[in-house]
Amino acid sequence: MGDWKQFNTVAGEVFYVIIAIIFVLVAINAIKTIEDKRKKYTTFLFWIVLAFTFAIGPHVDKMVTGICVVVLAILTGSKGVTQGKGKELIPEETRKHADRIGYKIFIPALTLAISAVLLASLLPKMSGAVVLGFSGLAGLISALVITKAKFTESASEGVRLMDNVGTTGILPQLLSALGAVFTVAGVGEVISSGVSAVIPEGNKFIASAVYCIGMALFTMIMGNGFAAFSVITVGIGIPFLIMQGANPAIVGALGLTAGYCGTLMTPMAANFNIMPAALLETKSQYTIIKAQIPYALVMLLVHIFLVYFLAF
Repeated sequence: MGDWKQFNTVAGEVFYVIIAIIFVLVAINAIKTIEDKRKKYTTFLFWIVLAFTFAIGPHVDKMVTGICVVVLAILTGSKGVTQGKGKELIPEETRKHADRIGYKIFIPALTLAISAVLLASLLPKMSGAVVLGFSGLAGLISALVITKAKFTESASEGVRLMDNVGTTGILPQLLSALGAVFTVAGVGEVISSGVSAVIPEGNKFIASAVYCIGMALFTMIMGNGFAAFSVITVGIGIPFLIMQGANPAIVGALGLTAGYCGTLMTPMAANFNIMPAALLETKSQYTIIKAQIPYALVMLLVHIFLVYFLAF
């Protein structure tokens, strides 16, 4: 047990340092390529502070990390972070590579997913972060083999990708942490007291509807289904469904996927909706959300009936 704990700690630190190095490279690129003098240094500061939290954050006082988060928020809120200039892509060359590789481009993504499942199944004592780290490494190796690219190109492209994504890349982490804060602060209890005035006693269908809709709405606010799950399940799921005899496993599973319906409809879920729009260079950053809304509403309605008929 001790050996695995030490391995997870060391391996996890290695992967976090690698991520920090990418952030440092993005910062250096900002200094070199951004013309606006103010934003050049504020962007540099943002990525350096972020790199600091990833590299040595666990080894400093929590107050220092908290100050770093506040600094990141101020730099972002003041619009002091902008995108640097990366390698200019030539459309003809890009098209040539795309035609050569074809559908094999999906192999790295599949390699990452399959590796994660295998590692988690065969080595259950390996931490989730380390599993993702080794899975990402496997995906990188497969990508280098398929594309015949140099290893140095993976670093430069990683910097370009991170720069394109920008500050939204860390939004899921911040929202997840905020969900934990809300739970500890007792937000779930406040929601429970408010909902009790809306749901008629013993009405299981309305309770199912309020729970699913609440999960979707709170996920839209938080941008993270996992962050919303603890708050809404404590506030609505347990007192109004499980305490009335609903199956906890079914309530939990369907509640989380009901939250995912909200994920499809919010810009707060940046890694799902805003990030792809930035990478695809769509005319509007909300294009993906607009396309997903009808399907999300239908699925949310289906979830209400599934909870009602399957949980009780």
